[in-house]
Amino acid sequence: MAITIGVFDSGFGGLTVLRELLPLIPGAHYVYLGDTARLPYGSKSQITIARYAAESARFLANRGADHLVIACNTASALAMDEIRSSVAIPVTGVIEPVVSAAQQRHPNSDVLVLATPATVQSHAYRAHCAGHGLRASEKACPLLVPLVEEGWVDHSITKQVLRIYLREALSECTPQAVLLGCTHYPLIAPAIQATLRELGSHAEVIDSARATAAAIARAIGASHPPAAGPATFRCYATDSVEKFAHLGSQFLAQPIPHVDLLDLGG
Repeated sequence: MAITIGVFDSGFGGLTVLRELLPLIPGAHYVYLGDTARLPYGSKSQITIARYAAESARFLANRGADHLVIACNTASALAMDEIRSSVAIPVTGVIEPVVSAAQQRHPNSDVLVLATPATVQSHAYRAHCAGHGLRASEKACPLLVPLVEEGWVDHSITKQVLRIYLREALSECTPQAVLLGCTHYPLIAPAIQATLRELGSHAEVIDSARATAAAIARAIGASHPPAAGPATFRCYATDSVEKFAHLGSQFLAQPIPHVDLLDLGG
């Protein structure tokens, strides 16, 4: 029987993780939930974030998920314990895989984490990096998510904003790797890498979506034999399904033919 994998995010960004997962596990079926009615999670309290994330996790488990991917940095930073206690299936967040990838490629090094203000304020990346022998500097980049959602991934304004953020960050550290601590950021990874080079940095950009998908594929491959045929997916959103289908297709890099509306309450 094909494995079912639940993927959760507060919005659209987790679709970059799904995009990386789709070609990796033949025959898998993915159920994606974007809690768009209650985003942004970053402005909520830790208790509220944990409650929202646990509700979504239970929904995905009830939809038959055999493994759960928390493709949301805020939930991964602030609610993993509550999520794991709410379901009886394996759960993987997005922080541990990208930090592990950085440690494997650049052991005992200085790294720079680019993330949203809420993720930076949690210091979850700093703690995970310290646990892997890495010294992390964290840079909040609040303008990047709205620019990506506007579709300005190759716009001069986005490049200018990146230049400002990275120049500020590089004035305080000399990283060997730059970790993308937001699942929106893989869409501008080439621009981030190019801007680093312009500023004289040779740091490697490590994509959190790709690192997370690779970690899931290894975990699934060890416990479930691959099934025949291509992977399939179904999407749920808690608000604005038309917007989700339109904007989400940019994150997924393929059309989303249908999105189911889901009411999880307040």
